[in-house]
This record gives sequence, structure tokens and C-alpha cells, in this order.
Amino acid sequence: MGSLSIWHWIVVIAVVLLLFGRGKISDLMGDVAQGIKAFKKGMQDDEKTADNTEPVKSIDHNAPPSSAARSDVGSKAV
Repeated sequence: MGSLSIWHWIVVIAVVLLLFGRGKISDLMGDVAQGIKAFKKGMQDDEKTADNTEPVKSIDHNAPPSSAARSDVGSKAV
């Protein structure tokens, strides 16, 4: 009772064909195939851009202050 026999599947397929028709199903499958191809192409493009990225730039926190920096920032000089 819980499993579907071959007759159940035949009825389901017949109802789907009657509702959607053969042309719409083939169009739908073509659209699905195009979507899969576009997805794969996008994944390949992402891998190519990930390989061509520049190295991460870091800030050296131990660098001496430049001569143009103000030393009295935050204090009230009169």
C-alpha cells in the first residue's frame, strides 16, 4: 500500500503529459539544461578570478611616525 507500482507511475506520467503537453516539457528540460550550463560556466569564472587575485596588503603597525604627523593630537595646546 505504501509503495508505488508501475501502474501508478504510468498514470502519473499520463496525467503530466495531458496537463503540460509534450512541447512544454521539452522546452522546460531545455531551459533546465541551459541553467545548468550557465551555472557551470559561472563556477569556472569564479575559479579563474580567485586564482588571479592580488596578495592581501597589510599595514605595518611598527612603522615610525612620519614627520608630518602631529604629536599634540588630543591635547589642548595654548
